[in-house]
Amino acid sequence: MNTQELKTTVSKLSPDQLLQFAEWFEEFLADQWDKKIEADIATGSLDALGEHADREFLAGRARPL
Repeated sequence: MNTQELKTTVSKLSPDQLLQFAEWFEEFLADQWDKKIEADIATGSLDALGEHADREFLAGRARPL
C-alpha cells in the first residue's frame, strides 16, 4: 500500500475507528522514537551532546526547569 492509498483508507474510517487508529499510531510513533534514541545511545551518537550539556551545567549556565 502506498501513502496515497493509506490516506484514502484512513479518511474512510468511522469516528470510532479513526480514534482507535490515532491512539495506535501515536503509540507506534513513540515506540519508533524510543528505538531510535536507544540506537543513538548504543552507537554513541549522543555522547557529544551529553558532554556539552555537562559542561554548560558545570559552568553555571543551566536553569531549573
